[in-house]
Amino acid sequence: MDLAVSVPSVLPDPRHCPYTSCYCEENVWKLCEYIKDHSARPLDQFSAVFISNENKMVPLWKQKSAKGNEPVIWDYHVVLLHESTGEGNFIYDLDTVLPFPSPCGSYIQEALRSDSNIRCDYRRKLRVVSAWEYLQNFASDRSHMKDSRSNWTKPPPPYPCLQTAESSMNLHDFISMNPNVGWGTVYTLEDFTKQFGQVNS
Repeated sequence: MDLAVSVPSVLPDPRHCPYTSCYCEENVWKLCEYIKDHSARPLDQFSAVFISNENKMVPLWKQKSAKGNEPVIWDYHVVLLHESTGEGNFIYDLDTVLPFPSPCGSYIQEALRSDSNIRCDYRRKLRVVSAWEYLQNFASDRSHMKDSRSNWTKPPPPYPCLQTAESSMNLHDFISMNPNVGWGTVYTLEDFTKQFGQVNS
């Protein structure tokens, strides 16, 4: 599929976006913050999308950290969804080799592909959380990135931990694919594709 389509200019070049490797949930939070503070686009067009499953094993293709054409198996991954009336839907993923942004249908075909040809253990679910809810409710003390001796497994972002008045750590509620937990709506990959993955014209 041709990915060279006209896309809305919403965010800076990815080289100029806040980014810390292995902290995709915070990278997307920062993208939401940028849109709230600097973009002419209304924030209600955007959502954070958590990709995971009950086993915390989800394959994604076209990732920068991949070896060749092999998928990367993440415990979870987070991207930004832009629902743009008249232009179609787009995915912003700072960890992909695909365009930034990519049409949502193309991203699904290239990076997520289909659940029909993979083991049940690896089938993906997606939690879609509005950008407003995400900015207001997400909190992480980054403890999941420390080992048993409290050493960092990956260097943390340079800014303070993201916290709310109610919580210092609720990341696991966002990663959970239990629809009765946390914020937003949980989709199967098939239902997410039907809802958001129409091919952009």
